[in-house]
Amino acid sequence: MIQQIKEKAKELLDSGAVSCVIGYERASDGLTARPLFVYEAEDIDRLIFDETCTHNLVKYLLNRKDEPTAIVVKPCDARALNVLLGEKQLRRENVFIIGVTCPGVVKTGWNKKGDELEARCQVCTQHTPPIYDFLVGEPIEEPSPPITFSDVTDLEGKSAAERASFWAEQFERCIRCYACRDVCPGCYCTECQVEQLDPEWVSIRFTPEENLMWHVMRAFHLAGRCIGCNECERVCPVNIPLSLLNRKLEQEVSALFDFQAGLADDARAPLATFKKDEKLGIGEWHE
Repeated sequence: MIQQIKEKAKELLDSGAVSCVIGYERASDGLTARPLFVYEAEDIDRLIFDETCTHNLVKYLLNRKDEPTAIVVKPCDARALNVLLGEKQLRRENVFIIGVTCPGVVKTGWNKKGDELEARCQVCTQHTPPIYDFLVGEPIEEPSPPITFSDVTDLEGKSAAERASFWAEQFERCIRCYACRDVCPGCYCTECQVEQLDPEWVSIRFTPEENLMWHVMRAFHLAGRCIGCNECERVCPVNIPLSLLNRKLEQEVSALFDFQAGLADDARAPLATFKKDEKLGIGEWHE
């Protein structure tokens, strides 16, 4: 697989089809992986791909909107790319997609590689990218089982008061570093709500209430758009289980709209559309 990635990257750079290839290289700990930007063919040999390639690289494309770029994507990353294409944040002709079939990536840390799959990989049902220009690895034929949300079952079993207490405890630790926002491919606003002063949506004060406001607003902005890459949780310095919040909203969107984000590059998030004949079973319209 690595050789196929290198050969395609070299071909694209040598032909001038792209000016940069975004992929993975071995990190300086000699064990894990980190993002790599290849501009010259002489750096091609630095490219790797293995079970430590956990980063979602799609976020970096937002800084290269007008530059022809190739990118290595796993299936979940490809779904994020579809979201951005569907929302007109990227031009398809500027992106060459090197898709890789993926059985899952493992939990990693600095100088540490675990044996257990990342939580997102344990519930993943898609191992072939839904979009690509060049596929590395054989397509994995698999049925389309219903989406399960076993990871949020325990939280759903708690009472409303218990859930409120759980999230209050989690968000009290938040230091509002916004790493979750900065790593998320779905967060691309030129001015974030937390940085707006007029109107002031969220105060700069570090209080549990303001932290709750920030995280809930962000989660709703991602409802129907989050592809579950869990990068937000991975980079959180205080280990807030943000995936539980995002997955709960994904569950609601799936139940209400039978929709999963990122399966096609022309699909629009349900909460960004309106159909007059839509009936959600949560009330009736009366003239």
